[in-house]
Amino acid sequence: MSATPRSMTAGARNILRSNDSASLWNYTVAPGWSMKEAEVLRKALMKFGIGNWSKIIESNCLVGKTNAQMNLQTQRMLGQQSTAEFAGLHIDPRVIGQKNSLIQGEHIRRKNGCIVNTGAKLSREEIRRRVAENKEQYELAEEEWSAIELPLPEDPQLLLEAKRSEKIRLELELKNVQRQIAMLRKSGRRTETDSSDSPRTEIESDDRDEMIEDQPVGKKPRIEETL
Repeated sequence: MSATPRSMTAGARNILRSNDSASLWNYTVAPGWSMKEAEVLRKALMKFGIGNWSKIIESNCLVGKTNAQMNLQTQRMLGQQSTAEFAGLHIDPRVIGQKNSLIQGEHIRRKNGCIVNTGAKLSREEIRRRVAENKEQYELAEEEWSAIELPLPEDPQLLLEAKRSEKIRLELELKNVQRQIAMLRKSGRRTETDSSDSPRTEIESDDRDEMIEDQPVGKKPRIEETL
């Protein structure tokens, strides 16, 4: 059984509570996720370990979510692109996310709020060292993560069908928007063509000057007006 992390600084905690500062909870969910679903994933990661997607899928707590979707949302909660150094650890990803949100510097690059990898690829030895260090510092006690209860849908099949229906609705909505954009572009091109083909109703000033210069000397210049 794991002991409470010994390397946590005085007053620090390895889990965030609902009554913590609101700033600790502010982050952007990945496309296709609700805040409620993101919170379920957070608890699932604490219970099964970072990256243990098969266990999360088997639990039916997030019906319809793929490995890639869960990985992307995990990155946003951790606040960093790489998850290898936390692989298999029972940690609260938001604790890491809060720590990463405070990191500043010219060498730091972010995308969607996540610190992106800019240096050389980590060696296996370095990854193992970081996993061990993060386990010592951030992993929850076994009695804590094993007691986490995940919400289960009353009928996973019904939820899956609802997700499919929502997907179809969004696809139809996207096609409708694309059709409207195409119509607007086509209408704009037609307007430009009509404008360029319209007949001239008056003689341009340069043409008037040329007509005057072409008149014989001594005769009064005459300009034919177009009706």
